Amino acid sequence: MPEELLNDIKSYLHINWQDDNTDKNLTGMIKRGMARLQDIAGVSLDFTVEDLPRSLLFDYCRYANSQALEMFERNFQSELMTLHINSQITVLGE
Repeated sequence: MPEELLNDIKSYLHINWQDDNTDKNLTGMIKRGMARLQDIAGVSLDFTVEDLPRSLLFDYCRYANSQALEMFERNFQSELMTLHINSQITVLGE
């Protein structure tokens, strides 16, 4: 996982302090979010470009950080479906 991604998510979550435990927790959230989104998409995703996968990852981490992860997929159902369909169309087009 790129260090820049951790810093970008920390900025998105307004975490402006340096703490190893916070970084470890966020890194776990990011890795779990990346895995879940790639599972939904059915393909490997690039989270370094400003696009839907990155946006969803940031929101996944926001929900996880707020202990509200059970609401993420419900609240982002439309975006997750779009991610899945667009990823499958891309695969079929290759």
